[in-house]
Amino acid sequence: MVGIAAVLLALGSDHANEQFQRLTEFSRYLPLLVCPLGFALIGWLTVRYFPGAQGSGIPQAMAALDMSEHTQRASVLSLRIACAKGVMILLGLLSGASIGREGPTVHIGAAIMFVLGERAHFPKHDIERGLILAGGAAGIGAAFNAPLAGVVFAIEEMSRSFEERTSGTVLTAVIIAGMTAMALLGNYTYLGKATPVDWGPASAWLAALLCGLVGGLLGGAFSALLIWGNRRLRPLRQAHPALLPAVCGLAVACIGLGAAGLTYGTGYQQARQILGGEGVGHIGFPYLKMLATMVSYWSGIPGGIFAPSLAIGAGIGEQLAMLLAGFPAEGVALLAMAAYFTGVLQTPITAFVIVSEMTDDHAFILPLMAASFAAYGVSRLLCPEPLYRVLAEEFLHGPGDGTGTGTRPSPASPARSK
Repeated sequence: MVGIAAVLLALGSDHANEQFQRLTEFSRYLPLLVCPLGFALIGWLTVRYFPGAQGSGIPQAMAALDMSEHTQRASVLSLRIACAKGVMILLGLLSGASIGREGPTVHIGAAIMFVLGERAHFPKHDIERGLILAGGAAGIGAAFNAPLAGVVFAIEEMSRSFEERTSGTVLTAVIIAGMTAMALLGNYTYLGKATPVDWGPASAWLAALLCGLVGGLLGGAFSALLIWGNRRLRPLRQAHPALLPAVCGLAVACIGLGAAGLTYGTGYQQARQILGGEGVGHIGFPYLKMLATMVSYWSGIPGGIFAPSLAIGAGIGEQLAMLLAGFPAEGVALLAMAAYFTGVLQTPITAFVIVSEMTDDHAFILPLMAASFAAYGVSRLLCPEPLYRVLAEEFLHGPGDGTGTGTRPSPASPARSK
């Protein structure tokens, strides 16, 4: 079911992106109307009818791992929220939001496994943590057709540990979800096969270090600003569930106008163009895409940052390739993609695994590792706490401070971040 949900969301997202692209081809100014109205509708629906569905969804799944009561988990993991999340992701892409579907697939996968696990009478340990963890891992594996990345993400980000009792559950879920997605879509690579990179060891390490430093710097800055803005705008989203998203939607439309329409949607097409050697032809693309993604998240509408981050990283690599004369542009884009992804999420192992699996380029793994770990060190200087770990606290705090959903963990289940 997680595999089928991932496939449906992938196909729906592609169709929604195409429809919005047609709208901009009809008139580049139509987003000035469509984006604010679409954001306002989605924001109001989220706050009014589907609290807990906002944002990426990975923080909700991570918070559920720290909750001790069934009712607490059910407030963020339910089939109602999962279905609403999928629908509103498509509405967001139809409205031009700079969002991705991969993070929400983690949320949907965790919700499916949690809800159905109740009906299967599994042991208590599996129900409380193992199935949630497995659902999230299966969501990543199926969304990217990258099973190893799904397992690594569950260990490195969602649980920050590896428990022997849940390892079989995670691996089984990832395998079944991945096989389902492959049966429906075929054995594809998420960003297509990368162009073989042919350069000497010395040049590869030099490019890896530069990409790591720049990607970590920009990724860490993005995460720090995202956290800062989210904390300050959260009360406004509750007080004005339609007005604030409308303002954010207008901002996204204005950014799109300045970027010749390149910043709308997931960024998947732009990433493929850069890795294919075509480029996007706009010097400000990665920075405007960063801004559009940040504003989209601040609006509170459902949507992830995985796909936009990959596109931003590829755009940064395109810029750096201009400075590194004689270096293969596609290779620099791959390094920058892994580095920026690490800088945002601070998950270096997941970053180089997911990029190598998405492009089917395993020969380039050592430079990817170097770029990812360099970016990790730089990012932590700007954003000491991992992005998703901080955002998960929103769903663990009580209603008294106006920051969460009223699902405070019991004393028996202390916050994992401590």
